[in-house]
Formats: sequence, structure tokens, C-alpha cells
Amino acid sequence: MKRCLHRAAVLHFLDDPSRDAENSYEYFPDGALVTEGGKILAVGEAAPLLARFADDCEVREHPHALLLPGFIDTHIHYPQMDIVGAHGEQLLQWLDRYVFPTEAKFADKSHAKQVAQRFLQELLRNGTTTALVFGTIHPESVDAFFEAAEAFDLRMIAGKVMMDRNAPDYLRDTAQSSYEDSKALIERWHGRGRARYAVTPRFAPTSSAEQLDTAGRLLQEHPGVYLHTHMSENLNEVAWVEELFPHLDHYLHSYDDAGLLGRRSVFAHCVHLSDDEWRRMAATESNAAFCPTSNLFLGSGLFPLHKAEHYGVNVGLGTDIGAGTSFSLLETIDEAYKVQQLQGHSLTPLKSFYLATLGGARTLDLEAELGNFQAGKEADFLVLDLAATPLLERRLSLCQSLFETLFVLSTLGDDRVIRETWILGQQRHHRDRVADTSLSL
Repeated sequence: MKRCLHRAAVLHFLDDPSRDAENSYEYFPDGALVTEGGKILAVGEAAPLLARFADDCEVREHPHALLLPGFIDTHIHYPQMDIVGAHGEQLLQWLDRYVFPTEAKFADKSHAKQVAQRFLQELLRNGTTTALVFGTIHPESVDAFFEAAEAFDLRMIAGKVMMDRNAPDYLRDTAQSSYEDSKALIERWHGRGRARYAVTPRFAPTSSAEQLDTAGRLLQEHPGVYLHTHMSENLNEVAWVEELFPHLDHYLHSYDDAGLLGRRSVFAHCVHLSDDEWRRMAATESNAAFCPTSNLFLGSGLFPLHKAEHYGVNVGLGTDIGAGTSFSLLETIDEAYKVQQLQGHSLTPLKSFYLATLGGARTLDLEAELGNFQAGKEADFLVLDLAATPLLERRLSLCQSLFETLFVLSTLGDDRVIRETWILGQQRHHRDRVADTSLSL
């Protein structure tokens, strides 16, 4: 791939701003990002990088723009994109009424392929370049998803749902069949190109203790794969887990007993964890996905980000499509701010954009590969249009600092702000051009 220098304002994060805000990021108002061979070659002020590279690379000017690392979504369901905005239920009723009938269709691989391609195009349109993704119980759903992601060169982590109880018969597997199907998918996809596999029990109520133990066995047999599930999203769910596992101390214990906690374990929601559970999450280096739009939409509760920070638990943002109401991590950041406001805590825009980039990479144990613009990392990045709408252009013209600019972007921004999405140094989305249909499956 040809060396390319992108000139615009550039921002990326080096650490969590809640620890040391002043040294947590680099911002270049007139900056440049140099890529080669799908990797980051250099980042910094434009003038010295132009002097160093301009004679030996393509130069792209991006006026009225901000370059950011690609957004990272740490919890999302691709089969549920067609039920976004389904009205009127809380978690358990919502699963029965909308989710399970929708997921049943994914036994048909041709249907799964069509949805997967639309889903990935929607991610690109919203600036999401990496995601941790639920499939369905059908192995076909995972094959279709990874095939589509491979065509776009996307770094995606996904897995087959494991669910052997408390679900419709047409969506149940068994402990043994889920083991065999997951093992085959791991061997087929984990580490193939940019694909990574996640062992994916839906949540403790829909997996028997035997199946959860099977999930733990898969993690032991295949070091490096992920664990992706839900936990403590809804109070009725928490009470149900107490009934199903009466001998355990708390919800997290149901996963801990099966050996499911660890550096690559991501638990979506974590709204109602006890202090003991937070301490255990930290001790095992387990991670949480903060999903504000779905938590509000289903009336589940308010994620205590301050608790995660206090105990040192990595947190990423999740859109949680389809209970979540937007693919946009900008809109997700906006709702995350409001969720913290309701608890008397102020989420700074620096922390917000950290969560959507480097924080997500740390949550997914991908900091060595992506999340910021350090040399050698994968060149997944975004071109944000600072004049995407008349209101945004006017409001940003009045901003006096980076802090204010980022906050306005997250408050007024949506998919229209994403002018371009670049994957491994190749442009995969341009807002003002017709989508590339050459990747049809």
C-alpha cells in the first residue's frame, strides 16, 4: 500500500484522562497522520511531517476536519439490527417478544449474510472500525458474519450464542453441541486475518451450570479467545439469577465458578454490581461494557462509571444494538454523559472520547494493535466533518478549547459527522459517495 499523509487536526489518547488529563492525549490543531502498508508510520505537527514525507507519499488535505482513531464498540448484536426501536418492554419481556423470534431467522445463512453486510456497512457509516459482536445460536450466523467482515478487512470479534435453557425450543442448543459448534468455529476463524472468536453464553439464566462449565473449558483449551456475555443489566434479571443459583453469593459468582473471568472477558451492562463483584472484576482483570442507550431504553438502570474507575476495571462503550437505539458512538457518548449526570458525576469529553477509542481497545485487550496513532499500530481511523450540519458548524465556531469542541461534537454529532472511515489505510466509507457494492456476498 502506498504511503499517505493525511493533513487535518489530529487527536488521539495515550492514557485514561481520569488518571492524568493533561498527559493523556496528543492534539495537533494542524496535524498530520502518515500511514503505510496498513499501519501508522507517524503522527504529529503537519509542517515537520510534510518536510519529511511529502516528496515520497500521497498528501490528502482534510479541511474543517478532525482525525480520530476508529471507534470501538464493545457490545453489540448484529442479528438485532432489524428490531431497533421495538416498543414497550423491559429486558426479559423484550427478549421473548422481539429478540428470540428475530434470531430464529439466522438458521438461514443467506438471511444472515444479507443482515451481516448491512450491519457492517452501518458500522462503517458511523465510524465503528472494531466491535465485539453477538451472533445467534446458529453456527451459520457466525460464518456469515466473519465472511462479511473479512471482505471489508475489519477487525471483529464474534461468537455463537450458547443457550440451553429458559429459551424457546427452537433457539436452544445443548452443553455438548454448543461446545462442538464453538470449537469448530474457533478453529475456523480465531486468528484468521483480523477475526477473533468470543465464547458467548447469552447470560447465566439461559445457560445451565454444565454449559457454563463448557464455556470455561473452551477458554482453557483455546488461550486467546474472548468471553462475551451479559451481567446485572436489570433488577428482575438479578433476582432471577439468585433463584437459579441460590448457593452462590452473587451474579458474578455464576461465571466465576465456571472459570469465565479474565483479561479477555467482557461483561455487558454491569449496572447493579455489588462492591464485592467490582472487586472481583478488578482482581481478575475482567472488563465491562457501558451501554447507555439500551440501559435507558429498557429502563434497566444507570451504569456507575465512578465505581469502575474506583476499582480499576477497564470500561468500553457499547451501542448494544438492538436494545440500543443508535449505531453512533457519538450519540452513545451523549447518552453516557446524561447517565452520569443523573448520578451526580460529570463525564468529561476527554474521558468520553477515550472510552470510544483507546479505552475500548484496552477493554478488548487490543491496545497493542489499535486504539491510538502510535507508530506500528493498525491504520483504522476517521475523518470527522466539523461542518457536518449548519448548527454544528456554527456552534463549533464559537468554541474556545479542545474540551469544548469535543463536548459539542458529542452533544450534537451523529452519523453525519463521519465524513470518511479508513480501514488499514484504505478508505472504506465516504459519506458523500455511493457505497461500494463490489463487496456484495
